[in-house]
Amino acid sequence: MPETEMTPDQVVEAIYKFAAEQMRDGVAPAEIERKLVDQGLEVETAAIVVSNLTKAQADVIKEAGKKNMLYGALWCIGGILVTALTYGAAADGGGKYVVAWGAILFGGIQFIHGLMQSSK
Repeated sequence: MPETEMTPDQVVEAIYKFAAEQMRDGVAPAEIERKLVDQGLEVETAAIVVSNLTKAQADVIKEAGKKNMLYGALWCIGGILVTALTYGAAADGGGKYVVAWGAILFGGIQFIHGLMQSSK
């Protein structure tokens, strides 16, 4: 079977895929650039690829942080509401109430984790 040449788009995609895999495996950006240059890329082009991937990675982490903040706040507020509502109901008749400390604690931790992610 004859080999087909890659289109320019396929070449760019392969370069980014290689660099992204290296980044995911924890290889330092300077080392990724060096490997790209060793494979025939110009120094400036390799730097642009790594820079674009680094920015994309930071954007993904910030988005994940925003989601963690939202869900953490919802869990925490939900736990506080359950606690307040059951306490209010129990206070009138001397009954029992629920302290939803798990939801409050989990939500607070998730919110703080998201805040740290989105501030990077």
